[in-house]
Amino acid sequence: MSGDKSLQVPVIDISKLLDDNDDELAKLHWASKEWGIFQLINHGLSEELLQKLKTDAKDFFEQSLDAKRAYSQLPNGVEGFAQASVGVEGMSLLWGELLFLIPLPTLTRKMRFWPTVPSSFRATIDKFSVELQRVSMQLLMKMGKNLGVDEEKFGSMFANAGIGMRMNYYPPSEQSDEIIGLSPHTDGTGISLLIQDDDEVHGLQVKKDGKWVPIKPIANAVIIGVGDIIEVMSNGEYKSVEHRAVVDPKKGRISIVTFHSSNSWSNIGPLPDVVKEKAAKYKTINHEEYLRMVVKKKGDDGKNGLLSHMRIY
Repeated sequence: MSGDKSLQVPVIDISKLLDDNDDELAKLHWASKEWGIFQLINHGLSEELLQKLKTDAKDFFEQSLDAKRAYSQLPNGVEGFAQASVGVEGMSLLWGELLFLIPLPTLTRKMRFWPTVPSSFRATIDKFSVELQRVSMQLLMKMGKNLGVDEEKFGSMFANAGIGMRMNYYPPSEQSDEIIGLSPHTDGTGISLLIQDDDEVHGLQVKKDGKWVPIKPIANAVIIGVGDIIEVMSNGEYKSVEHRAVVDPKKGRISIVTFHSSNSWSNIGPLPDVVKEKAAKYKTINHEEYLRMVVKKKGDDGKNGLLSHMRIY
């Protein structure tokens, strides 16, 4: 599962976007349209904070299984600790552990799922989630600008929305050709922002022109993935990226991904400014209906299960 190493995902400098640099805005538009994924640099997240986040995640996953199970997900719940180590005959095994939290809005936090070991964990997640939300909103507004939508109006559709965070640990395995850390899928949110602990282990892969391409992380960059909501809102102009996580035979890997969705009072469908002079390719539904669809369809066949249900034929 090594993938095609000859291709490289785009790199976007957000400091240039904030200065409305035409070349960088054009590059963002191209990356969102042709790749659906890129690495974001000069984002303002301190190296110290990123390193602390990685260290705290590593310290949590290095605890005993019993200690981690104290934060286990409840039946039919999504928050908390869980394991994935199952497989079906003739298919790749899933292999890994995860901790899923919803750090924002702060009033909806379920602290029973927030580890107290290491002692700095909660404070680190609190600071990181606020900082990452800032970056996410800055980026979303520039994506809206590229789509011909008023920046503030587009940003308001994502303001005060829930932020989900998933920490993943993929242990090493000598059966790495048969085991997969995370099955191919797209994300049902607006954008995803990913950080991984080791720049040398290339575990994330994206599908480009029918080939799996490994991401070679840049130190302290944030990997941005376009999600299903942005594909729908852009009327297919931007592509929700299909991706997977693979396992290394010798070294474990930790990744931290946050999911930024639209807020609960915004409808999900092609933006009116985007479809002024073209036919809508997707339905428009309310947020509650969309969430039900995510839960029902996402487990079917990844990308096609959800977006094909939204698409107008």
